[in-house]
Amino acid sequence: MDVPFRSVLWPSSGPAAQASEREAQEVLADLGLAGVFAELTAEGCVEAALRQPLADIGEISYRQAVFADLEAPHLAAAVAAFREAMDQVRRQREQSGRLRHADQAARWLLTAADSYRTAVRALHSALADAAPASQGLQELMRYLGEYLASPAFLTFEAEAEAVRAQLAAVRFTVELRGTRVTVRRAEDVTDLSGEIADIFGRFRQAAAHDDTVRFADYPELNRVEEGIVDRVALLHPKAFAALRAFSRSHQAFPDETIARFDREVAFYLMYLGLCDEIRTAGQGFCRPTLSEDGHDITVSGTFDLALAAKLSRAGGEIVPNDLTLADAERIIVVTGPNQGGKTTFARTFGQLHYLARLGCPVPGKRARLRLCDRVYTHFERAEQAADLQGKLQDELLRLRTILAQATDRSVVVMNESFASTTLRDALFLGREVMARLRERGLLCVYVTFIDELAAGDGVVSMVSQVAPDDPTRRTFRVVRGPANGLAYAMTLAERHGVTLDALRRRLAP
Repeated sequence: MDVPFRSVLWPSSGPAAQASEREAQEVLADLGLAGVFAELTAEGCVEAALRQPLADIGEISYRQAVFADLEAPHLAAAVAAFREAMDQVRRQREQSGRLRHADQAARWLLTAADSYRTAVRALHSALADAAPASQGLQELMRYLGEYLASPAFLTFEAEAEAVRAQLAAVRFTVELRGTRVTVRRAEDVTDLSGEIADIFGRFRQAAAHDDTVRFADYPELNRVEEGIVDRVALLHPKAFAALRAFSRSHQAFPDETIARFDREVAFYLMYLGLCDEIRTAGQGFCRPTLSEDGHDITVSGTFDLALAAKLSRAGGEIVPNDLTLADAERIIVVTGPNQGGKTTFARTFGQLHYLARLGCPVPGKRARLRLCDRVYTHFERAEQAADLQGKLQDELLRLRTILAQATDRSVVVMNESFASTTLRDALFLGREVMARLRERGLLCVYVTFIDELAAGDGVVSMVSQVAPDDPTRRTFRVVRGPANGLAYAMTLAERHGVTLDALRRRLAP
């Protein structure tokens, strides 16, 4: 078969080397994606795809188109049914390998072969009916068509059907006399069951109560059953010889490419399942438009994927936000009261770019993004007793690594950096870092309690909002606007326990 289809995930050479496992894990944990991905990694190749973002827009578009096709319920259902059937094939083959009786093992292999060929034909038929638009599924459909018409598969199918027909024609009787078991051809014994049923049928009244006891049906034959099968094989040598020949000749199924599709398509189905779960809470997803050259970013109705997954299950409200960057705007500085959604907004920004590089639909109604080469995160870390440097030194060392590696196409997400030091030092360090970020020309979201950082060339100020009639109630909306000067004051008040609520509790009689 000369069909170009190789993979539904990697249209070219396959996964490329990415950041170290520790670096990748830290970024995913900071962005809140580690827990989400843990629920989606039932297959090894799914985990590989989730942890290795793509760098080429063409490959990203390849996946986006497959996602678009699988958003059609009937096609998604057909592919899910194919995966269930392939899972059954695996179980049947595994059972065949565990059985000690050769003929029983061969029969389980024949059952697996029947399940497999039925699954492949059903998938090809479903794809033909759906007429997918994506290159990946179109090439898969052509591959399946060639495979089903190949001499090797037709021989495999014909031999399976012939063996099944021969086994279906096998008839035998078992006679038990004490401890003696006699096996005979069925044609050697007169079958009186029909005649007896007719005679006694006239006396039948209401259905009798069924007092039969059902015993567990173990796959493994016991010694008596093995003996019966051995004697049936002697009575029907041609049928069993055909079964054994089929088992010897057809161990190499499923086809490697089809088995790879079965594993890889789980990436799409599992992620779309998560999207459907969140859609029930009233939020949507979109396929982002990506640009390699432009810097403008426009996203409407976006939200934190990890938080939305939790809220949708708990029946909570998901609050969406919008964001835009145009012309020379590169850095978003987010200020506002604690617990107001600042960190959630920053995580969302990083998630958008990471998920877009996976080719996945992203949270939101519409999204236009710049294709980044990597997402970096700089979140506050708890001090460890084994660390030989202080918290601030650790932050600075991690920042130095980011600044040394980041390019003008990178995305950096900073959350509450330098919160462990004094206001004066944090302001100085923040300005120095932002100057270097501007030099790189990269995209950055900087969550901070220092309002003075929310100004400057290329800087956009965004503020988490509170209810107009109740400043203590957060709305979790983050909008463009000047820093209001209250963020640091609130941070200090909470740190020293002198907020209004804290004072009321302390002064209460």
